[in-house]
Amino acid sequence: MGKKDENSDGLDELVAARKDYKLHLTILLCIVIAEYIGIYTINISGINIVLMPLLYSLVLAIAFYLAKPAKWVGNEQSQKSGTIMMLLIGPLLAKLAIASGQNIQIIFNAGPAILLQEVGNLGTIFAAMPVALLLGFKREAIGMTSSICREPQMAVVIDRFGMDAPETKGFFSVFLIGTVLGTPFISLLVSVLVYLLPLHPYAFGMACGIGSASMNAAAVSSVSTIFPAFATQIEAFSGMANLISMVTGMYVYILIAIPLTEWLYRWLEPIINKLRIKLFKIDEEQGDM
Repeated sequence: MGKKDENSDGLDELVAARKDYKLHLTILLCIVIAEYIGIYTINISGINIVLMPLLYSLVLAIAFYLAKPAKWVGNEQSQKSGTIMMLLIGPLLAKLAIASGQNIQIIFNAGPAILLQEVGNLGTIFAAMPVALLLGFKREAIGMTSSICREPQMAVVIDRFGMDAPETKGFFSVFLIGTVLGTPFISLLVSVLVYLLPLHPYAFGMACGIGSASMNAAAVSSVSTIFPAFATQIEAFSGMANLISMVTGMYVYILIAIPLTEWLYRWLEPIINKLRIKLFKIDEEQGDM
């Protein structure tokens, strides 16, 4: 009964979102304006940063949300948009799946690399944990740095630590930030890294598949714009890598990422806490809070 009620609630939310014509017209206006602006490339010290229409439309949507005169766009419309977003991601995943199927031989030729790329996600734990601890976070840092904090990992964190645990609160803080800033951030980041790292376009395609459909789409758009001759292959590699990240990434997260993050926290927290007390002249009692 509970599962049937949840499905019924989800359907009701989708029907309510479908009937909100003011919301649809506002989003359509944002998209039209963004498409008219087009793709812009900014050259900074020899690095071309690609600004995509996705970035403009996101900024315009946030402006409508924050603007007081636009009273028809508020928290209720934000929740409805999230419901619609989950539905609209479907065609994107289908497109990436078709691209992967068309280029399956190239993917096979890549060999173990496309499977081992999941190991790269573990490397970010070592980079993110010290930063989180330096900023003063405690056990929240475990939830914040153990993954990219998207929907597949959410259930694991809640089940393991509980809804009110500091680890879960840390997870949700990054989840919310990623929802708002994740797509423009990764779009700009990829545009810079393409020029800084001497890697093949296929490698960047694989790196785009981090396990988030929206971030994957934003990153692929930037890489495909920079390497138009490899656009189809980049979509194929990113689609396959994203699928692998979603499927195998869950097991890596449960068996390796969370235990690794907890171990790293226990090892680093006392060291970095003492460093914070010396650097920022914090009272020891405040540093241990």
